[in-house]
Amino acid sequence: MKPGKVENYINDKIEKEGALLLTLIDPDKNVPDKPDKIARLSEESGADIILVGGTIGAQGEILDNTVKLIKENVSIPVVLFPGNVGTITEYADALYFMYLINSRDNYWSSTAQIQGAPVAKKANIECIPTGYVILEPGMAVGWLTNANLVPRSRPDLAAASALAGEYMGARLIVTDSGSGAPDPAPAQLVKAVSSVLTIPYFYAGGVRQPEQAAEIIRAGADGIHIGTAFELNGDSEKIRKMSAAIKQAGKEKV
Repeated sequence: MKPGKVENYINDKIEKEGALLLTLIDPDKNVPDKPDKIARLSEESGADIILVGGTIGAQGEILDNTVKLIKENVSIPVVLFPGNVGTITEYADALYFMYLINSRDNYWSSTAQIQGAPVAKKANIECIPTGYVILEPGMAVGWLTNANLVPRSRPDLAAASALAGEYMGARLIVTDSGSGAPDPAPAQLVKAVSSVLTIPYFYAGGVRQPEQAAEIIRAGADGIHIGTAFELNGDSEKIRKMSAAIKQAGKEKV
């Protein structure tokens, strides 16, 4: 499977700008009139991609309606960050076709993908092969997926997990401390992961301040998922400052 339009967009952005801001919107956590506002503010403030997904409740009609509403208000790609087979909709531009590398339950590494592949095919949606690693503290996603959480004190284990994902065919790696994590993973862990990969690497979880975002990018991540920090505020100035920090740190890498 050759890279599609959105995957090429991601690779081009990394090559030219060094880093991406990905705003994550959880349909289950947003009132009906809020997803489009956050998406629009995010694009106006410099976001590169709108991610849509959630651990629970982000499926069916609410997912379809959220994605359609966002698509009406932005021109940047809308990509699904699925929590399960049900969190796929034909209205998005692309899908992280993920397998969880460090779950104790093979449902998350193979069974869900077997169930989801025909759904994605029928939706005719671009699939981006994505290796997913959950770090401490894991939050809801760690609990629900029975993840063998990578300790923050073990950058070597995080790097080995990510490298395994690349060798297993992933074209994107995401490490995630979990939505609502109190703070991001240590920079040395991000640096260890980045140092072994030859594919794009995005970090998620706990990034609430521009300084934290810049540190993660300087440590080697190619992009950052930010959800809770924007969901709670919908503050264009906060989004703009976060975007500016990520872009400036990205320029230092190019």
